[in-house]
Amino acid sequence: MPTVAVVRTYLEMDSPDRLTGRAVVPPGFVVRRESCDPEMYRELYEGVGTEYHWRDRRSWSDEQLREHLAKPSIAIWVLWQGESPRGFFELARHDDGSVEIAYFGLMPMGIGQGLGRALLTRAVDVAWSMKPTRVWLHTCTLDHPAALANYLARGFQVTRTERYTVDLP
Repeated sequence: MPTVAVVRTYLEMDSPDRLTGRAVVPPGFVVRRESCDPEMYRELYEGVGTEYHWRDRRSWSDEQLREHLAKPSIAIWVLWQGESPRGFFELARHDDGSVEIAYFGLMPMGIGQGLGRALLTRAVDVAWSMKPTRVWLHTCTLDHPAALANYLARGFQVTRTERYTVDLP
C-alpha cells in the first residue's frame, strides 16, 4: 500500500457578495434537495468520491447514515440529468453559525461539461440562504485537479493548509 503526501486546503467566503464567476445549471439538468436514504447516499458518495479516495463514511452502518442524514443541520442537494444523478453537495450547519460545504463533487459522467461551476454556484447560494456567519470547505491534492481552481474562481479564499500522509489501496 503506497503512502502519499497530501495537502489539505481550507477555504472560506465571508460574504455572499464574494461569489464570483456565477454559472447557471444548464438545460436538461436540475439541482434539488433530497431526503436520502443510506442506499442513495452511498450511491452519491461512492459515485463522486471513489476516484478521489473518499473513505471516511464507507464504514458507516445504515443506522449511522440514517442518524446523520436525519439531523436538521445536514442538507443533501443532488444534480440530476433526467433520472440519473450527476453530482451532489452536502451542507452542514455548525454551532459557530458557519455552513460547511462538507462534500461536493460530480460523478465521472458529469465531469468536463461546466457542471462543477454551476453546482458550486448553487451550493454557495443555498449555503448563504441559511444565513451563516461564513461558508467554508476544504479540498486536498487527492481531489479533481480543477477543484481548487473552481473554488477560487467562485470567490473562496484560502485560510490555511496542512500536510499529512495517507495510505492508498
